[in-house]
Amino acid sequence: MSIGSSMNAGVSGLQANGNKLATIADNIANSETYGYKRSDVEFSSMTISQDGASAAAGGGKLVSAGGVTTNAIWDVDAKGALESTANSTDIAISGRGMLPVMNLTDVDDTDPAIMLTTTGGFALNADGYLTTSTGLVLTGWSADKDGNIPPQARYSTEGLDPVYVNIADVSAVPTDEITLGVNLPATETGFGESGDPLPVTMEYFDNIGASQNLTITYTPVLPALATDPDTNQWTMEITDQESGLSAGIWDIEFSDAAATPGQLSSVVLNTPGAAPLSTAYDGNTGIMTLDLGDQTIEMNMGSTLPDGVQYMSQLSSSFSPQGATANGNAAGTFAALEVDQAGMLSAIYSSGFTQVLYQIPLADVPNVDGLNVLSNQTFSVTNASGAVYLWDAGAGPTGTVEGYAREQSTTDIANELTQMIRTQRAYSSNAKIIQTVDEMLQETTNLKR
Repeated sequence: MSIGSSMNAGVSGLQANGNKLATIADNIANSETYGYKRSDVEFSSMTISQDGASAAAGGGKLVSAGGVTTNAIWDVDAKGALESTANSTDIAISGRGMLPVMNLTDVDDTDPAIMLTTTGGFALNADGYLTTSTGLVLTGWSADKDGNIPPQARYSTEGLDPVYVNIADVSAVPTDEITLGVNLPATETGFGESGDPLPVTMEYFDNIGASQNLTITYTPVLPALATDPDTNQWTMEITDQESGLSAGIWDIEFSDAAATPGQLSSVVLNTPGAAPLSTAYDGNTGIMTLDLGDQTIEMNMGSTLPDGVQYMSQLSSSFSPQGATANGNAAGTFAALEVDQAGMLSAIYSSGFTQVLYQIPLADVPNVDGLNVLSNQTFSVTNASGAVYLWDAGAGPTGTVEGYAREQSTTDIANELTQMIRTQRAYSSNAKIIQTVDEMLQETTNLKR
């Protein structure tokens, strides 16, 4: 009897609109939840048609109202607006892609379950793991001691490690490169000049982060006679101030040709350095290698090739050592973390240098809306979503990693309130159906009286 199916249809309508109201309530409740993806329900009809015969009507179809059913959906692919914060490890993504995370309870597992999220307010916990307040640990690829990221598998999350920082770590960067950028005065190599040495003191850092000094002394070679031309020649001696030992004396000469004025033209060892100090020069690359025994430093002084790289010069009458620089940093304690747009997570130390610790890749799947929705704004891969692929941030379809930022909820309060009004009316209408059917059944019962 179709009147009975009408009652069932009305009941299903109440249930369906109750589900709709539940999603609206959930969306409004999470309107301030960072990274929340708005949920909704999709209505589907359940009308059942049956063949039947009617003598009065000459045959036809009898319709039995099946009602309505709902399916929950989440717009995972939607992006909320980014909001600036004061925490360097508040992380969001500008564009497509997700951050790989795991539960804090799984950090010691050999095969932890990796989940995905679009944003997180991360901070170091007491054990040194970079976590959210809900216990999600950021994961990434670990860098080697030089801050380089080894090649990694992209279709697998097995290479991901929980981000861990030893906050008691003291680190230093020993000097391994010095640039002898200096201009020597051409006028000092003429007859009758003073011949005074011109020293340059260079700070460098040894293997334990201690500050040391090298002194490079340039002494002009003067002509023997007044009639002799300027020599354009100098001696260069390198002395380690800590040990007082000389790394050697070199004879250097500069060109006065029109095509290469003031360029380095000759570098010849005059006196070898005392053990353990020694030097060797490659005229093609322009690199002089300084061997300190337990530390090797490459000194860029310039090539003797006409078209080679140049760092030293001999021009005019001014002595200018401002281009002399050295890399490395003194020992420092851990101070803070920062992440750049390429997903490189670096430690900042009190002495001013930074060290890359991890690369945070961005995960992507073919069908983002096919991901399984979990608690704490996280998602897991399903057959519907397709396999995960780990991209470098900014590569392929993915966006960039943004520090000092959180992604806001995708809930639009105005839209939810509008949907609430429509749902309320639909619910009332379905309730009216049940009331009407009840009155019709009551009328049918009254026919017996």
